[in-house]
Amino acid sequence: MAGIYFHIPFCKRVCAYCDFYKSVRLDRMDDLAAALAAEASARRGFLGGEAVRTRYFGGGTPSLLPAGTVARLLRSTEALWDCSAVEETTLEANPDDLDERYLAALREAGVDRLSIGVQSLDDDCLRLMNRRHTAAGAVGAVRAARRAGFDNITVDLIFGVPGYGGESLRRSLEGILALEVQHVSAYHLTVEPATAFGRMAERGRFAPVNEAVSEAEFLAVHEALTGAGFEHYEVSNYALPGFRARHNAAYWRGDKYIGLGPAAHSFDGECRSWNVASVEEYLAGAPAGTERLSERDRFNEYLLTRLRTAEGIDTAWIARRFGAARAARVRRAALPWIASGVAIAEGDRLRVVPRRMLVSDAVIESLFEVDRHV
Repeated sequence: MAGIYFHIPFCKRVCAYCDFYKSVRLDRMDDLAAALAAEASARRGFLGGEAVRTRYFGGGTPSLLPAGTVARLLRSTEALWDCSAVEETTLEANPDDLDERYLAALREAGVDRLSIGVQSLDDDCLRLMNRRHTAAGAVGAVRAARRAGFDNITVDLIFGVPGYGGESLRRSLEGILALEVQHVSAYHLTVEPATAFGRMAERGRFAPVNEAVSEAEFLAVHEALTGAGFEHYEVSNYALPGFRARHNAAYWRGDKYIGLGPAAHSFDGECRSWNVASVEEYLAGAPAGTERLSERDRFNEYLLTRLRTAEGIDTAWIARRFGAARAARVRRAALPWIASGVAIAEGDRLRVVPRRMLVSDAVIESLFEVDRHV
């Protein structure tokens, strides 16, 4: 099975933390929509005949797209690929864009899952992050989506924002749980150089939280959500039973996917490719970059993606696919993490304990193959 990703990079306002490719050239939206359809047609053989299981509009702010444009793009995929088995069609949305008419039109277009960028239910925190909605607006948007018939809603939450842990984070978590959504993506704030927060930090006006605060807030999120019945199934993702994000799970499993639009990435099972991170250059037909993954790349990517999930890795499968020597090395390298309680080995399965997933990157790095020898 395969997935289709549409990258819609447009934003009315740039958030202070965002390091993704984005553009404020909203006047190019129609041109981009036409180019997305043209790219899809030109690459119709990319998925090798596999049926499409998921479709995802990410950004940027996909909810700036008119619902009619969303519908046309979805119909274009159905003309090019077998979409008869589609299980999930997601659109990322800013709360300010979700009025009742637009929500109804999205459902009519074929969107059945919304990812709503709530981020916080503290108005001061939202202003700091340069979000264009209020806490009340976010609550109203989620409630409107539920009234419109959406029964698969995920919301984003950002923690680790200096000055907005403790009581502020607790209120946000309580408010999100009260909305009765099915999924929460909770991200720790990362201060990247090419962002407003990064520039503030460089001038000494913004300091990331320390390690102790990071861990405390991560655990606060974990305990609040798992205590309410959510499964912590990936570092940043929590779902009620039956509501895991199917599109994102395909990335972690190594399934095929095609990414359409500027800065979008694709994977055909052997090679990774990516479009230029520029609306203007993309519209002008700039060629995609591409790389064929080596055996070591595939092995490291398996570790990178699977150890971020609750299922972890299968060392018996590693032995069959990548060789017994690699599997043995992984088992040896994991012993200190098992002894410290960060990881658990159950038969051939090795996984990071969900409440310790904040340090999963360190575990993964220690297991990586860094040279040609195993």
